[in-house]
Amino acid sequence: MAVTGEVYNTGLLKRIFQYVKPYRAVFVLSVILTVLLAAISPVRPFLIGYTLDNFILKGDYNGLVTMTMLMILMLVLQTIIQYSQTLLTNTLGQSVIRDLRINVFNHITKLRLKYFDKTPIGQLITRTVSDLETIADIFSEGLISMIGDSLQVVVIVGVMLAIDWKLTLVVLIPVPLLIIATRKFQKSIKAAFQEVRTEVANLNTFLQEHISGVSIVQYFARERQEYKKFYNINKRYRNANIRSNWYYSIFFPIVELISAMSLALLIWYGGKSIFSSSITPGVINQFIMYLAMVYTPIRQLADKFNTLQMGMVGAERVFKVLDTDEKTIDNGTIEPARLEGNIEFRNVWFAYNEENYVLKNLTFNVKAGETIALVGATGAGKSSTINILNRFYEVKKGEITVDGIGIRDFKLDYLRNNIATVLQDVFLFSDTILNNITLNNPQITIAEVVNAAKKVGAHDFIERLPGGYQYNVMERGSTLSAGQAQLISFIRALVHNPAILVLDEATSSVDTETELLIQKAIDNLMDGRTSIVIAHRLSTIQKANQIIVLDKGEIKEKGTHQQLLKLNGYYKKLYDLQFSSEGIAKSS
Repeated sequence: MAVTGEVYNTGLLKRIFQYVKPYRAVFVLSVILTVLLAAISPVRPFLIGYTLDNFILKGDYNGLVTMTMLMILMLVLQTIIQYSQTLLTNTLGQSVIRDLRINVFNHITKLRLKYFDKTPIGQLITRTVSDLETIADIFSEGLISMIGDSLQVVVIVGVMLAIDWKLTLVVLIPVPLLIIATRKFQKSIKAAFQEVRTEVANLNTFLQEHISGVSIVQYFARERQEYKKFYNINKRYRNANIRSNWYYSIFFPIVELISAMSLALLIWYGGKSIFSSSITPGVINQFIMYLAMVYTPIRQLADKFNTLQMGMVGAERVFKVLDTDEKTIDNGTIEPARLEGNIEFRNVWFAYNEENYVLKNLTFNVKAGETIALVGATGAGKSSTINILNRFYEVKKGEITVDGIGIRDFKLDYLRNNIATVLQDVFLFSDTILNNITLNNPQITIAEVVNAAKKVGAHDFIERLPGGYQYNVMERGSTLSAGQAQLISFIRALVHNPAILVLDEATSSVDTETELLIQKAIDNLMDGRTSIVIAHRLSTIQKANQIIVLDKGEIKEKGTHQQLLKLNGYYKKLYDLQFSSEGIAKSS
């Protein structure tokens, strides 16, 4: 669907106009007003020329007053139509991109995590914001305006030919030069615009990553080095804009020069014709105004044509996101009234790419209400196990079932609503504590939130915050401690009342004192639920019904804490290493 090398892409325009259908009446009215503006554009110059020949030169004051009033009425009418047309086209453009932006956002939130692994977030922000804005310009400054400008040129040239065809042909002699210049300009400026859009995406990506990770930049004193990188990216963006402006700086003076050539021909031929009385001064006056009304739209046509192309470049990028076939297939229909929470992995193999398996022949089961712990070194496959259970990624071989039903057979929303995951890196939105807990689910009451907060031991600290549950935690929960943010994530999991609970390194980022508080919260949270716990701190999983030791995606050992210690194998080595390094006496 590339637009490069094409004047415009008909298929792309058709696709954009699919979003115009709900606003068909606004579009039709905009086009009607545009045609009406083009139709009445020659009237005022004609009236001025007619007044000059028939009233001013003849000294008819009353006729002059009458014509003046008529011209004022025409000007008022033209102003009203112009206002209405501008308002409607902008309304149409903004309505279209509002719907498109909703579709893009909705599509992005349903994409697999695999897509985000390889796509910079800044690039997606560019697609959803600035690229979409260029599509709005297709309606407000591009396509409809081009139709109006083209019609105006045709109508005015037709009127000029009707008044004096010989004079018209003489003054339009330079027009072929203008057409050649316009074509050259269009080809050059389109390439420049595409470069500008590419550099905008690069700039947004860099800014998003480095503002989000500014603490790392400062911790490692990388300000100067990152400044140099940003300087170079910004320089490329500046140069791309300068190149596009350079083409304008050449094109517009050429248009003015060609326009001046037409005016010179008009003065030469028209003046000669006045001497022979074959043309009146009023006609010369009309043609002076008509020339301006011909060349101005032609000059604007080039600019608006490029606005159209810019919009199509933006549309191409936006539709590329919409066409991304990275959604999790949701063909499941099963939606039981209640899940027990029996989980089984049967010979499960998984790889993030087609070659390197990170999980190999994984087989285990968790009975409803039991707790299973996954342990192992970094990269052993613990988090990958959780990701495939939630269907963020699909297994390559084998099957995962819940209550004996394959997870692909459940409706996706139902499956994920019944699995609450508490991550090590807690994500909080820039919103109130209440909304971060409920995630704006209207079915969750404040009473349920308070009750859950009391169960996990967070109610007291929330009440001490300004505004309590209405306290705004700011971006990523920056105004809260790591422990407080973790407790809020526990409340969030509890109020959604899942059948299955996943704790992914949920206590590894807090101090020992906070860990004790969080451990009590975890005990309340896990009560009566099937739980899968990933933990580096082995002290937190000793009560698990089953501990699975993973190494390079394979199960090395399975059993309870005591059973694994007696094996004197991989788990025992991990246990001894951790507790000796922490200086804590082992308890058997």
